[in-house]
Amino acid sequence: MKTVTNTFEEEPTLYKTENGISPQHRTELNTLLNQRLASAVDLQMQMKQAHWNVKGPNFIGLHELFDKIDEAVESYVDTIAERIVQLGGIAEGTVRVAATRSLLEEYPLAIADGTAHVAAVSTALSTFGNEARTAINEADELDDADTADLFTEISRGIDKWLWFVEAHAQANK
Repeated sequence: MKTVTNTFEEEPTLYKTENGISPQHRTELNTLLNQRLASAVDLQMQMKQAHWNVKGPNFIGLHELFDKIDEAVESYVDTIAERIVQLGGIAEGTVRVAATRSLLEEYPLAIADGTAHVAAVSTALSTFGNEARTAINEADELDDADTADLFTEISRGIDKWLWFVEAHAQANK
């Protein structure tokens, strides 16, 4: 069995940039952004898990929906990572980093039924949406309107996907 050593840096490295945000705020923003990046990478893989494993009478609709959400989340991952680098930081977006830092609940691996996937995906999306909204406020406090705007856009997208997924469970209520 291979021994894995955790080599993640706790203190983020900043590259020199002419960006007008102070180094202290950029350091805090990079920590915030890397936290959200970890959850976004986890969310993307959870959408693939649902996409690959959904079964039942709504298979094709959910299979395609989960794939579209995965594609959208992939763009959020890229946007967050690029913002980190724009601020002089290092985007820490490996799956191993995501596994240690993500704030999302573990996705249930043994489910197959579409209804169960709808519930699990809804939980993941709502958790990440809440993280995005928190990031908006934190970025505002650090005087970074661009990062706040980035998370506003992500929050809007996540809320739309959550609506699409939850609609599959709301017909019976």
